[in-house]
Amino acid sequence: MRIKNCLITIILIIGLPIYGQNFILTPNDYKGYIDKFNEKDKELYKQYIPNDSAWHFLENNIPFLDCPDKNIELTYYFRWWTYRKHIKNTPDGYIITEFLPQVAWSGKYNSINCAASFHIYEGRWLKDNKFLENYGNFWLKKGGDLRSYSFWIADAFWAYYTVKKDTSFITGLLPDLVDNYQKWEIGRMFRKMLIGKNSDGLFSTVDDRDAMEMSIGGNGKRPTINSYMFGDAQAISKIAHIAGDKKLEFLYAAKADTLKALVLKNLWDKNSNFFKTLPYNKNELVTVREILGYTPWYFNLPPPNSGYEKAWEFIKSDQYFYAPYGLTTTERNHPKFEISYQGHECKWNGPSWPYSTSVTLTAMANVLNNYNQENVNSNDYFNQIQIFANAHRRVDEKGNILPWIDEDLNPFTGDWISRTMLKQLGWQQNKGGEERGKDYNHSTFCDLVISGLIGVRPQADETVIINPLVPVGVWDWFCLDNVYYHGKVLTIVYDKYGNKYNKGTGLKCFVNGELKGQVNSLQKIVVSIQ
Repeated sequence: MRIKNCLITIILIIGLPIYGQNFILTPNDYKGYIDKFNEKDKELYKQYIPNDSAWHFLENNIPFLDCPDKNIELTYYFRWWTYRKHIKNTPDGYIITEFLPQVAWSGKYNSINCAASFHIYEGRWLKDNKFLENYGNFWLKKGGDLRSYSFWIADAFWAYYTVKKDTSFITGLLPDLVDNYQKWEIGRMFRKMLIGKNSDGLFSTVDDRDAMEMSIGGNGKRPTINSYMFGDAQAISKIAHIAGDKKLEFLYAAKADTLKALVLKNLWDKNSNFFKTLPYNKNELVTVREILGYTPWYFNLPPPNSGYEKAWEFIKSDQYFYAPYGLTTTERNHPKFEISYQGHECKWNGPSWPYSTSVTLTAMANVLNNYNQENVNSNDYFNQIQIFANAHRRVDEKGNILPWIDEDLNPFTGDWISRTMLKQLGWQQNKGGEERGKDYNHSTFCDLVISGLIGVRPQADETVIINPLVPVGVWDWFCLDNVYYHGKVLTIVYDKYGNKYNKGTGLKCFVNGELKGQVNSLQKIVVSIQ
């Protein structure tokens, strides 16, 4: 008995539930994915966790997914395997990189902020908190270049907080988040154009500084930067509430409300039913629909039941954004839409970008969770997740199909455009060297599966919402296990007939092994984790 009590004490000290790390799934069942990724990989650039340590790290840190669609399942583990590659240990702590090779346009330690919010949204599901806590301190306190590109850092760390519930960490960032927002308001000039707040209250930027170079809509008051600033203002207000700073809370709630009204008034094209860019010093919106027009829903900016959801009809049409290998960045029927292998290797005038797909699918999940509309449904989301999973591929010289993530994608053939062009140029060092975009950390996939498809919707209180976007009748079973949430471990399991996992029928949520919520079918449940 004394030995048993000691074991229980040790388990409680290290923070694991007494039934072990996984309640239903066995991690070793998925080790084969990692072994195959390692076997097929040409490991050009090693950082903190090399391939030979990948499984040990992932086994101890990620939620495990079991589902009937093995393409989605494979891509899920592939993306965790690639994310791990980008963890870098620096003299200023851990950071998450975008490119594995050194690139000339990066900042300190090869850091780049343009996809850093994705790093945070994805990495919030890792068990170990130190990587993103170090990352936040790097950007805000240790010399990260916060404003070289657009970056919704406050919103991202609020999303991190809703999973981790680390109050001291998030409130400790508050003064720096406010300082960053104020500096965006002051703005700066880039190529004689303003990046910052205009006299009318809207924010403007250059498409290149939005990480969307050579776009058709171009520069000006873009839906992206204004949505990011709205999201950050809302997040700062919420963090201030936790910190007990009422003045700051109300100030930034008011900033968010004002910016929201300006976006709806000035960037919504009623004739096109779409959010668009307003060029510098002009009163007319651009003529083109670009996929960046879905960005406001990433932050739940458009009010529900006001007609804005009509924009989502375009996501389903091959005259607009739908394509077999990924959503196009520009509507396909526009005369300037182009898929080209000439000139610059990174263009936002047509190719599919995992970056914009990640924004759009996160936004779509928000629409399906928070809006009462009939323009898109779970079948549309599931279809796009399947397309996105299948796009994570490359055919090598021997005809083998390899899991792959790179930069921009030909939406009609699945070819990675920048890779093809850079290879033809001989992997020039001034463009990043050999396989620059290999394992490119510029998008999400795991978060789209966890918070969208499986439907783990984090909350700031002691609940979690489970609302799977798996269409009824498509899967008979799935499980997401080992989800670290508010210091506890969640297991989400759906078993239509009860004979796959032997935990009964229907949708269930276990917290530290204890059944806390269940329904008979795929539908939303609110689960108390106390």
